[in-house]
Amino acid sequence: MTGDIALAAAGGIALLMIVVWLISLAAKDASIVDIVWGLGFVLVAWIAWGRREGGDARSLLVAILTTVWGLRLAGYLAWRNLGKGEDFRYQAMRRRYGSRFGLISLFVVFGLQGVLMWIVSLPVQAASGGPLAWLDWVGVAVWFTGLGFETIGDLQLAAFKRDPKNQGQVLDTGLWRYTRHPNYFGDFCVWWGLYLIAVASGAWWAVVGPAVMTALLMRYSGAGLLEKSIGKRRPGYDEYVRRTNAFFPGPPR
Repeated sequence: MTGDIALAAAGGIALLMIVVWLISLAAKDASIVDIVWGLGFVLVAWIAWGRREGGDARSLLVAILTTVWGLRLAGYLAWRNLGKGEDFRYQAMRRRYGSRFGLISLFVVFGLQGVLMWIVSLPVQAASGGPLAWLDWVGVAVWFTGLGFETIGDLQLAAFKRDPKNQGQVLDTGLWRYTRHPNYFGDFCVWWGLYLIAVASGAWWAVVGPAVMTALLMRYSGAGLLEKSIGKRRPGYDEYVRRTNAFFPGPPR
């Protein structure tokens, strides 16, 4: 990764987040940042590809994979969230900060996510050179595994929620029988797969990107955050926890 790619990616992310922040002020809904999360990585991927003269096979491969992942995630979140009101996390922040929330959200919501986006996307920024090697295809296989887990997991969850009989119940079939968070495990695989492609170009140091994403998924904003509250809202969730792996898939106990 060259310095100009890193700077261009940072500039693109900053501009995107400022624009989305302004939209959130008009809409009075900071939740739109969640939808834009995936799109920001798509932007970074094509900035990185475009900053290389003529591009190359590896950066093009990463740009395509990132685009498929980012558009799928953004589309799913838009379908799930738009029209449902602001997420409870941002509502709590809005109550806490009152009239100051608009300005504060620029830094603690949009700015923070922009910084995390730049760090997590390091493998996308760094993957370059060619020709493609065996490690690239291992990375693609891991990426496909992740995309399959999160796509199938999201579809199974959506179908489960559509059935009124499942109101307040726990989904424990399909992929959800083997891991309590197949969608987050899918994201985990996607980003480690992209990292393997970056390693194929010698960018081993980009490991900080998937490492940060793993911490977010497992502890801070993904599975860890959800587990703190879901047990209070789902009867039988404690029993589900006892028999089902938290993150990495495995046979039920």
